[in-house]
Amino acid sequence: MSRLSSFRRVGLAALAAASLFFAAPQSASAAPQTFKLAWSIYAGYMPWVYADKSGILKKWADKYGIKIELVQINDYVESINQYTAGQYDAVADTTMDSLTIPCAGGVDTTMFILGDFTNGNDAIFLKGKGKTLADIKGQKVYLVQYSVSHYMLWRALQTAGLTEKDIVTANIADADFVAAYNTSEVKALVAWNPATSQIRKIPDTSEVFNSSQLPGEIQDIVVMNTKVIKAHPEFAKALTGAWYETLKIMQGDSKEAIAARSLMASASGTNLADYDGQVKTTGFYYDPAKGAAALRSAQMTDIVNRTMEFSFSHGLLGTKAKDKNFIGIELPGGKIVGDASNVKLRIDDSFMQMAADGKL
Repeated sequence: MSRLSSFRRVGLAALAAASLFFAAPQSASAAPQTFKLAWSIYAGYMPWVYADKSGILKKWADKYGIKIELVQINDYVESINQYTAGQYDAVADTTMDSLTIPCAGGVDTTMFILGDFTNGNDAIFLKGKGKTLADIKGQKVYLVQYSVSHYMLWRALQTAGLTEKDIVTANIADADFVAAYNTSEVKALVAWNPATSQIRKIPDTSEVFNSSQLPGEIQDIVVMNTKVIKAHPEFAKALTGAWYETLKIMQGDSKEAIAARSLMASASGTNLADYDGQVKTTGFYYDPAKGAAALRSAQMTDIVNRTMEFSFSHGLLGTKAKDKNFIGIELPGGKIVGDASNVKLRIDDSFMQMAADGKL
């Protein structure tokens, strides 16, 4: 999926310090207050650009007496870094990246929209026809290290009775996926869309695993600084309302739906047919009730635990982390996984449930 680049490394102490400068909420008399959401190009985030360009986002902001600025950041990880430093109130990212960047940096963060899960957007490729995942043993595997695709590789290896000790990993930028795979040097690659849709067309290629084999597990979400969401729930309500109105419009083959997806395709630098292909491998939670239920499910607890395990084993929770439970994650209903005295990631199903109940 879109996501973590090789430039994700930021000093945790610096991030923690930056969080101290997070702007305090303005007084109610300073209305309308402006809030900022950062996003980057990826199939699962493109509905935001339509929400903005169509006026849907403004409509929902006006309903709650606020202003919302949707800001595109060209580098995915930079959008999270800037959110972590307090330059944005919210960001579109993934569950794992929320844990390993802002939360590991000391920024208390709340997930309030579960947008989708990658349902084939991320894939592992080996050169040669008829290859299987077992053939990855002994290979040099190119990937964006510490990304959610790296997490997928880690999970995939487990299904084949392998570990990362059975391979060698080499870091690569997501912008170089296709070009690198077309060289003789790269024989094993983990990539995400839009690159995966192009690599699938390359002759003499085997797709040996993809994220559809981990249904619901690799999640695209929207998070907000917990201070902001507590002081200004209207911002979260406006974003949630705009999100689900947009998802409703983009479905199907009506003129409005096609126009919406065409705009998303153009904004992501591709055509409608290609973008529709990416949508097919993106498990959008079009129904907010199903999204909210997913956050409350036993699977979510399992996902959180595996995410913590991967993050700790790859040194992504910081030097102070002594085990995977270093950071506490609060699930819907108040259950805490990890250190209850160090809760930094909060999973809130209430805004999605409000959307499901027609209470926004």
